[in-house]
Amino acid sequence: MNTETAQVALITGGEGDLAKALTDALRAAGWAVHAPGRAVLDVTNAEQVTALINALPRIDLLVNNAAIVADGPAVAMTEEAFSQVLDVNLRGSFLCARAAVKKMSRQRQGHIVNVGSYAALAGTAGQSNYAAAKAGLIALTKSIAKEYGLRGIRCNCVLPGFMETKMTQGVSEKRRAEVLAEHCLGAFTTTAEAARFIVALESFKSVSGQVFQLDSRVGSWS
Repeated sequence: MNTETAQVALITGGEGDLAKALTDALRAAGWAVHAPGRAVLDVTNAEQVTALINALPRIDLLVNNAAIVADGPAVAMTEEAFSQVLDVNLRGSFLCARAAVKKMSRQRQGHIVNVGSYAALAGTAGQSNYAAAKAGLIALTKSIAKEYGLRGIRCNCVLPGFMETKMTQGVSEKRRAEVLAEHCLGAFTTTAEAARFIVALESFKSVSGQVFQLDSRVGSWS
């Protein structure tokens, strides 16, 4: 790979399992990939975000993947737990997108992929903070797509579905079985599958402002 001519991707939350799978898939496709973990890029730190993105030679793809959970019933949830999840999952994505859009505007092209969640559509019980943040991410996706489409910038939201990752290790077997039962194919999405989809989505230059659910849970048509 010629790093001087390769397209450049930035994946936040680089220590996560999806980020690692996506890094491998993009590099196999010839991309130069930067996938910093939180120690290098705290997405809630606006100055840090701006400095890191400005230091890149260019940015063709931003994947807002950094996320945290702090689950619990709404009545018992602290304001701190609610705010922290929105701060990382929604505000952090906004800060990264804002910095990336400035650079992409000068290039007259670029793609932002926000990693969302089925919780945004279903309002998962025990995750009011996470569901709210991911629902906001869908709205953010659509707004950016409309605002910057004429500058050649695309923005899409991908809902990978429940995956076997470090983030879901703490889910009980009972709850895991309940979630699996909601899938009409009886199987979870893998990180490799989600990564392949994002790489493929990058090649669809006329697609923007869309939300893609990657699992087999079938919701109501509304």
